[in-house]
Formats: sequence, C-alpha cells, structure tokens
Amino acid sequence: MSLQLYFSPGACSFVPHTLLEIAGATFEPTMVKLHKGEQNESAYQAINPRGQVPVLVDDGQVITQIVAIVLYLDQKFPAAGFLPTEALARAKAIETLVWMNNTVHPTFTHIFMPHKYSDQAEVQAQLKTYNTGLYRGLLAELQALVVVAQSAGQTWLSGAHFGPLDAYTLTLTRWGSLAGIDPQGYPVLWAFVNQVATQPAVAHVIERERLQLNLFKPA
Repeated sequence: MSLQLYFSPGACSFVPHTLLEIAGATFEPTMVKLHKGEQNESAYQAINPRGQVPVLVDDGQVITQIVAIVLYLDQKFPAAGFLPTEALARAKAIETLVWMNNTVHPTFTHIFMPHKYSDQAEVQAQLKTYNTGLYRGLLAELQALVVVAQSAGQTWLSGAHFGPLDAYTLTLTRWGSLAGIDPQGYPVLWAFVNQVATQPAVAHVIERERLQLNLFKPA
C-alpha cells in the first residue's frame, strides 16, 4: 500500500483523514497515541523528528504539515475538487485554510497545552483564560464564514465540493467544546458542523477515531 496516514484521534489530522476517505483512496490509517507519547518514540521520530501529526507517506516519500498535505491531496485527487481551481477562489480558500492553521489552531494550543509556552503555573492559568476568550471570538468568525457561504448558495465553505475547510471547521468547533465553550451557542456553525459530520465518509472517520462531537460540560 503506497499511501499511509499517521493520525491521532481528534487532532488536526482529522482533516486529511476525511479527505482521503472522501476521495475513495486506498490508504493505511496508522494511529499515533499522543497522550501516551508515541510521537516521541524512536520509530515515529524516524518518520517525523518534530513528533507531530499528521504525516502522509506516499510511496516512501514523507510529507508533514497539514497545509502541505492538503495541497498535495488536492493535486493527487483532482476529481474530488477539494479546493477551487479558479485562481481567486482558490487563493481565498487557501487564505482561510492558513488562517485556521496559523491563528485558530495555535490559540487552542495555548488553552489545551499552556505548558508549551510557560513553565509557571500562574502564567499557564492566565494563558488558558485569556486564549479561551480569544477562541470564542474565533468561533464567531468561523460562524460568519458559514453564513457568508450559505448566503452565496454554497453547500460547503469553498464551493460546491466538500473540502479541507469543512473538515477543519468541525475539528476547531469540537476543540472549542473541549475548552469549555458550548458550540450550541453558535447555532449556524453548530448546524454546519453536524451537516459535515453526517457525510458518509466523514462519519466513517468519526467512527474510526471514536470521536464525540460535543464535549462541552456545563459548570
């Protein structure tokens, strides 16, 4: 089997995981248990010394970083139409993808893993509180993107075809529930996430990763 995806349940690797299923690709999904430190073991470090997921291996060639993997899969499976082909629409879709990856994603990391940014407990607590507030605003921005797409008559965020923006939106919204933010407080976004989750290929990945969409627990 030439294609192999290294993923961790609920991580951003969910995005290429769903794209491979949507494309009907033959691939080997290989779970990396981050909570058990498997990313730090020598076998995985030999594949990705940065110890991150996702990693896509195609015919022995290793590709890391979610944006690079998404762009690669878009070209490898052009019939799936993961990203628009028209220049401006494509640029705008990639613009949103990169924003999700370089702004929304690391804001959650400051909430979920504040120890990466400080070794002081008081600072870690401040980082978590402050970035949770920021994340609420970012979820509102995600909801606004859904509103704009739907107002334009689009089924999905980048057009007529399911793509990485849709899968990433589900992941980022789910992370918000982990951070103590009720996704049902963003009704348009939450309805869209459930629309994404009911797609057969996406539902298959959710089942494989054993994910619960809403992990919010009222105080």
